Amino acid sequence: MSATEGITIELVPSATDDVRGMVAELDQILSAEYPPEQRHGLALEAIFQPGIRFFLARLDGAAVGCGGVALFADFAEVKRMYVRDVARGCGVAQALLARIEREVQDAGLALVRLETGARQIAALQFYQRAGFEICAAFGAYSTMAPQAVATSVFLQKQLGTAPT
Repeated sequence: MSATEGITIELVPSATDDVRGMVAELDQILSAEYPPEQRHGLALEAIFQPGIRFFLARLDGAAVGCGGVALFADFAEVKRMYVRDVARGCGVAQALLARIEREVQDAGLALVRLETGARQIAALQFYQRAGFEICAAFGAYSTMAPQAVATSVFLQKQLGTAPT
């Protein structure tokens, strides 16, 4: 667990009420922007599988954000990252991403990727400020039908040397 000015990030091993609420909010936001075939977020039951680490962010004790990372053989993928409007601008997203990046490096990986939607302007700006660059579709996304990824934006970031 880490804390910065009232922010705590905790590894969550199973779906809690806070996690369910956070993922439901994110799904509601994304469903208003994108048709089902263009939404690629992990289902709640898929989040808590081997190879995936999921974190809950709290600000002064209240659940305000979440995010996970799927660990693959040669890269990691950020999944289901979300911060409630009330906590934006407070450092929660930065704290979540820092914890995810530490998890990636602890797993011996140095490349982190993600898929987000073209209409997620604040997310795109956040990730690019954090050092992510636009890249080609990767993994399973690269084999999807073009209409399934028509509104997707793919980003990646090379982290420092992974610990040995």
